[in-house]
Amino acid sequence: MIRTDADTRSLVIEREMPHPPHKVWRALTEGALLEDWLMKNDFQPVVGHRFNFRTEPMPHWNGILECEVLAVEPGERLSYSWNTTDAADGLKTVVTWTLTPTQGGVLVRMEQSGFGPQDERNFQGAQYGWQRYLTGLERVAASLT
Repeated sequence: MIRTDADTRSLVIEREMPHPPHKVWRALTEGALLEDWLMKNDFQPVVGHRFNFRTEPMPHWNGILECEVLAVEPGERLSYSWNTTDAADGLKTVVTWTLTPTQGGVLVRMEQSGFGPQDERNFQGAQYGWQRYLTGLERVAASLT
């Protein structure tokens, strides 16, 4: 799903996972688990904590995201800024995770908001990337006891 307003677009992906919400929450908030499905990081689920996601550099990106935790509602909602550090892109967005218990597990909603008209390449990449990342998130949640 794509939401737009006058100036920006948001990418929204929802997926029901057959796991208890606390397992998905752990996969979203424990650094070692995050690394397994997303990227290397120094994440801590504390509002105001500044952290980085790191991956291999690519031709159009240095592989580093500068982030800050914006909201933590344990087991329900997590939000952080998602900013590229290279001047060429200058992407500044916000990623928000919302977990809603369902009869069969949990509905996971990921929204990345704030894509401007100049961010088309990043928006297209996010549409592809988040589908893959959510598959990894589900895999990690399934492995937890």
